[in-house]
Amino acid sequence: MTRKAIKIVHEGKYAAEISVDLVEDSGGWSPYLSLADKNKLDVVRTALRAGDIAAAAKHGLVFELLPVSAPVTPHPPAAPGA
Repeated sequence: MTRKAIKIVHEGKYAAEISVDLVEDSGGWSPYLSLADKNKLDVVRTALRAGDIAAAAKHGLVFELLPVSAPVTPHPPAAPGA
């Protein structure tokens, strides 16, 4: 039996959502990926590493990650007697 799942591949400043089939059986290693899905994830990872967004986008959604920095605000001084 198989079921659909989304795997996230993250390389550098990019991430991709890739649809895969998880194979479930009565074995001890269930669920697992098919060899074709494993190879697809490797292709996407290699493309992202090389900066080839078009190649990675053939297999799923690609996102550019941007760091978010929280603004630094000084804490007000504590009230006397607090």
